[in-house]
Amino acid sequence: MVESQYTEDNIRSLDWKEHIRLRPGMYIGKLGDGAAADDGIYILVKEVIDNCIDEFVMGNGRKVEIKVKDGKVSIRDFGRGIPLGKVVEVVSKMNTGGKYDSKAFKKSVGLNGVGTKAVNALSSHFLVYSVREGEKKAASFGQGNLLEDYPMEKTDETNGTYVEFIPDESIFKKFAYKTAYLDKMMWNYCYLNRGLTINFNGERYNSKDGLKDLLENNMDGDPLYPIIHIEDEDIEVAFTHGRTYGEDYYSFVNGQHTTQGGTHATAFRESVAKVIRDFYNKNYEGSDIRQSIVAAISVKVMEPVFESQTKTKLGSQEIEPGGKSMRAFINDFLKEKLDNYLHRNPDVAETIEKKIKQSERERKELAGIRKIARDRSKKANLHNKKLRDCRIHLTDLKDEKREETTLFITEGDSASGSITKSRDVNTQAVFSLRGKPLNCYGLTKKVVYENEEFNLIQAALDIEEEMDNLRYNRIVIATDADVDGMHIRMLLLTFFLQFFPDLVKRNHVYVLQTPLFRVRNKKKTIYCYSEEEKRSAIVELGKNPEITRFKGLGEISPDEFIHFIGEDIRLEPVLLTKDASIDSILSYFMGKNTQERQDFIIDNLRVEKDLAETTASEQSDELEIAS
Repeated sequence: MVESQYTEDNIRSLDWKEHIRLRPGMYIGKLGDGAAADDGIYILVKEVIDNCIDEFVMGNGRKVEIKVKDGKVSIRDFGRGIPLGKVVEVVSKMNTGGKYDSKAFKKSVGLNGVGTKAVNALSSHFLVYSVREGEKKAASFGQGNLLEDYPMEKTDETNGTYVEFIPDESIFKKFAYKTAYLDKMMWNYCYLNRGLTINFNGERYNSKDGLKDLLENNMDGDPLYPIIHIEDEDIEVAFTHGRTYGEDYYSFVNGQHTTQGGTHATAFRESVAKVIRDFYNKNYEGSDIRQSIVAAISVKVMEPVFESQTKTKLGSQEIEPGGKSMRAFINDFLKEKLDNYLHRNPDVAETIEKKIKQSERERKELAGIRKIARDRSKKANLHNKKLRDCRIHLTDLKDEKREETTLFITEGDSASGSITKSRDVNTQAVFSLRGKPLNCYGLTKKVVYENEEFNLIQAALDIEEEMDNLRYNRIVIATDADVDGMHIRMLLLTFFLQFFPDLVKRNHVYVLQTPLFRVRNKKKTIYCYSEEEKRSAIVELGKNPEITRFKGLGEISPDEFIHFIGEDIRLEPVLLTKDASIDSILSYFMGKNTQERQDFIIDNLRVEKDLAETTASEQSDELEIAS
């Protein structure tokens, strides 16, 4: 065996842009292609907007103009503008920025002087200019390399900073921005910064009542009682109880959406239960108090400590260095403000207690059923092997691959067999359904435990007691692209939306896209996901290529399936827009409007309505295209 040599030649020093491009995950988290809300292309947008928000918070500029089209992003604020002599350094020299001066940015989102540098290094095109008092300074870059350092010039433009960039396709392969994710991002910025106006692709975003607006625009159906909206210096809270299962939280720090929560979110969950217990002078279970709660909390923290550069989880234990603990700060606030509110609004207090008692009754009624269901799921998993598990789970907090963990839910032995043989056993698990699941629309949670399929899915996900125990970051519905497959998909979505809506709201649920056609000749094989792609493939490969139409997942061999669930996996996220009500969605799709539902399924299939073999006329068209 030849020993590898370790000498001075093995030691390398990378400049700032080389290091970012070599290790992008250190700066923006995972890369992705835009299918998930936390994919890198959205972090790039966020890093630039964060700087605009910091200007607004400091009282400079009340408007931000944003455009995203064909992969190009442009962002213009009307703050003070980058000091003209530092424009190039601020976007290309690490650990350079104004946020190290706490007087200039007291409670800033970004503190490390990294954000725009990462955007620059990871973009194929990056343009920045700053306007200050009638003078303009601009610079352009490509992959972090300075291409043009433009001379200073006179201008009539208003003060502020403009950044334009296109993510580098050599890093973000086949990426696409989803408007729904960007829309949510823009609204969150406005909810957290009342008085700010964002113009995004011609639409105007503005919030008058902050977190109260957030809940009103994101709740499913009417709340049980008017939204409680309380605030003080450095903290704002809004909450109510809804009519769905689970707990739904939106947490923010210094205007940053902490999608994974953190110390402030944990402190709120504990404190709201404690204050309500004390108010009623009864030892209610925390889970009964919080069942169906919909809440938003925003705090301002001096020099916040986040658990990663992407700032999705707060780690700060104190509201400011050497100050009050986060738990004490939030508990003291709720003890005063919430307790006062409940005393002044006895009707609301009565409604909350009724809801708590109802949750308590349901929990006790389900206790016995849960025990039987747990025993049954253990036996079923032992003997039926419905779950082919993976080695890494989302709960493995120290594993860098935890975000890649995926559970495929599929139907039939042939389809689950192909995925099982093709998967990455470290991060991909497979759950095999037996036939169509039960339509659970309008049923109580009792069915989750009494129905074997649903009970086993819940057990596989490990979300019986606490959503934070979720074992897989992505739950992927993998069904055939035909009428039966679409129906199974809708039945599964009904299950998740009815009983575990947080899985959808937190962007954990996806639909697997698999190719409809394979077009190949002796030299090349092209997999096509639509008729348009098939026609392009025929043109590319020339005359008489072999065309195969996949009618079901089971027809795709494991050797081919590995291409569709590996690096090039195509996932369609299940998204709820702010105008979508879970109750109205379920009523439409799973209620008694059978003909409407059938028409929708047929109209929205990705395959032709007639799944027969390609007709002679189609073959003729294909030959004509090829020639």
